[in-house]
Amino acid sequence: MSDEARRTAGADGPGAPERPRRAVRAKRTAFGRRAARRAREQAASGATETQRDLTGLTGTHAYTRTRASGADDNEIHLTARVRLRRVLRTVRASIERAWRWVSATVTGLGLSVAAAVVIGAVFGYLLGWIELIVVAFTGFALLVVGVFFLLGRNSYDIGLSIDRDRVVVGDAARATLTVRNPSRFRLPPAKSEVPVGRGLAEFYLGGISRGGSTSRDFSVPTSRRGVVRIGPVRTVRADPVGLLRREYVWTSHLDLFVHPLTIPIPATSTGLIRDLEGNPTRDLTDSDVSFHALREYAPGDDRRHIHWKSTARTGQLMVRQFEETRRSHLVIALSLASADYHSEEEFELAVSVAGSIGIRAIRDARDVSVLASEETPEFARRAVTAPKRLSSLSRARLLDDLARIDHSPLASGLVALARGSAESVSGASVAILVCGSEGTAAQLRTASAAFPPGVEVLAIVCNPGIVPSLRRVGELRVLTVGYLDDVQKALARAAS
Repeated sequence: MSDEARRTAGADGPGAPERPRRAVRAKRTAFGRRAARRAREQAASGATETQRDLTGLTGTHAYTRTRASGADDNEIHLTARVRLRRVLRTVRASIERAWRWVSATVTGLGLSVAAAVVIGAVFGYLLGWIELIVVAFTGFALLVVGVFFLLGRNSYDIGLSIDRDRVVVGDAARATLTVRNPSRFRLPPAKSEVPVGRGLAEFYLGGISRGGSTSRDFSVPTSRRGVVRIGPVRTVRADPVGLLRREYVWTSHLDLFVHPLTIPIPATSTGLIRDLEGNPTRDLTDSDVSFHALREYAPGDDRRHIHWKSTARTGQLMVRQFEETRRSHLVIALSLASADYHSEEEFELAVSVAGSIGIRAIRDARDVSVLASEETPEFARRAVTAPKRLSSLSRARLLDDLARIDHSPLASGLVALARGSAESVSGASVAILVCGSEGTAAQLRTASAAFPPGVEVLAIVCNPGIVPSLRRVGELRVLTVGYLDDVQKALARAAS
């Protein structure tokens, strides 16, 4: 018998001491029984030799050793990677929220003080400088005290209103800020800010009792044409030093349209056409309202146009011949190129002139198209020649669009504007070009030549302070005005 057999017999043979059964029962855990049952099921189902080798049985206790396959390893790595990405995404979102809070709450001065606190504390303790440590503790104390000024309720009910949403340049406009406390507690004092155009209106709101309200009136500047944006209203809570600042936005913004100055123009001057039947042309037709001449009857002519008196006198059938007429269509082209104007005053005068003529045409129920230069993007390969069309449905809409426009160095010039207007508007009878004093006679002549034959072109040159005059540049009539009041008499003179 071998040594190994002897050892085995000595351990488990007849002379071996009996193993306590209580210790064996202690090993019969629920896990051991389930593992043994799974091993028996694998053996009964024809498990592979490798799987049987990986399963061991010792008495009533069973244990199983498993090896993860390559697919399981990839799945574990993928799961770990997904969890890591989720953790990183959560950390990034938390950092972004914290940074937004810091950027919205801590002012530039506060960031400087915070940096001074960190630098003073580090170098103060490293170098042993008491002064830097004092500076660090002082700045930290200011930041901590500033936090207490941001605490408190902000249950405001704030409203913003204006007395009217459209005014003319120079007219008075007033806005009202109303603040009410809807809560059951007294609200602490706060400061309210209302952006008005490029300016800012600030109001100090004292403590408001429960259910109380307060209002503030302020004027809106209307000295310049444009669209003045009022609001949104925000309340500001900050410490006295200005290290921390907390803003709360309560309302949306309101738009106040500041229209350009306009003057009434006589109806007979609009479009330079005074007949109500339309503008007669040189094209002949067999049926219209503008009589031209008589001619002999030809097969196919309408018998209703036979002139019987001339037929009886000549003994041959004579019919009426007419000149073709078309409805007056007015085109107003306003140049927005900065190169066409010498000053801001010239541009404002040009806008007022275009608005005055357009309003008169709208009131006369004429077909009118108001066009303005379009800007060319800075990196565009080709210049934009198509003009932008301003609304001519009503007086208010036209003035609203005129309040929005402004001159630009990227806007197309007078010649490109005229070409684009001639291409975009068909059937025009009269075209009025409005520009500044920087336009030369050659440019005006080239711009008028862009319109097709039969279209009467008038150029209005705005030059503040000059004596009004009317001159001809070839077939083009050029009207120079120095004041808005000169437009009335100048257009009446040009129409005569």
